[in-house]
Amino acid sequence: MISLKRNSKGEFVQASGIRSRTNTIYKAHQTEVFRISRSKFDDFLNCPKCFYLDRVKGLNTPSMPGWTLNSTVDELLKKEFDKSRIKQIPHRIHERYGLQHIIPYQHESLDDWRNSFKGIECQIFDSNLYLFGGIDDVWFNNITNELIVVDYKSQANKVPVTSEYYLAGTYHQGYKIQLEIYAYILKKMGFAVSDTGYFYVCNANKSIDGFYGSLAFEETLVPYKLQLDWIDTKLEEMIHVLNSENIPESNFACENCAFIQEQLRIEQDSQ
Repeated sequence: MISLKRNSKGEFVQASGIRSRTNTIYKAHQTEVFRISRSKFDDFLNCPKCFYLDRVKGLNTPSMPGWTLNSTVDELLKKEFDKSRIKQIPHRIHERYGLQHIIPYQHESLDDWRNSFKGIECQIFDSNLYLFGGIDDVWFNNITNELIVVDYKSQANKVPVTSEYYLAGTYHQGYKIQLEIYAYILKKMGFAVSDTGYFYVCNANKSIDGFYGSLAFEETLVPYKLQLDWIDTKLEEMIHVLNSENIPESNFACENCAFIQEQLRIEQDSQ
């Protein structure tokens, strides 16, 4: 996909390969606070080289269009859960799965927690780095007094959603990491967090005979046993990469790196 830069009026403007906001570019061993989003940490896990070129060298990653349908489902679910949150009663999905002891969690900073630019955050060890991310929702277990991390997912798949099938999905492995990072941050913030998180999966039904101006979604609650013991090690590796003067190796499977390498090769061959 080719991305063209436009201004707020939709007019084409000069694209720059380097970000203009210096506070998003890390300087080795800097003492100023630097925030690393959950998605950028995920970039590090996927390809250290791309992460380094982005956060340290300031390369401006091509923009991507927003997933408006998915965002709409998320927004409507949040409105629905907020109704139960105000009353501090279980949501209908809790009733359906026999989880009447679970309710949407009420917190004065919840709106900030759900804001992708603010989110929940924690200091990474004793460094100047902070890890943050905007969550979809947090529930509360009235029996264990623990918070439960929840992520909304919408899709359109002909295969019915089951926990085993969903968690085994190749492209769902990153979803697990996402949930684990949120649980890690909340624990570092001092909260007791359940070792089980949930995916609230909304699967559009393709078997009906037409669209008729609406989509029918089948809702499935998928529990996931969180594993957090890997995160500290990877955060240490990330800090080392950020403070290094050397560009790290790319992931052999990284298509971004492969594209750039081939582009450079073609340009050199044509000279």
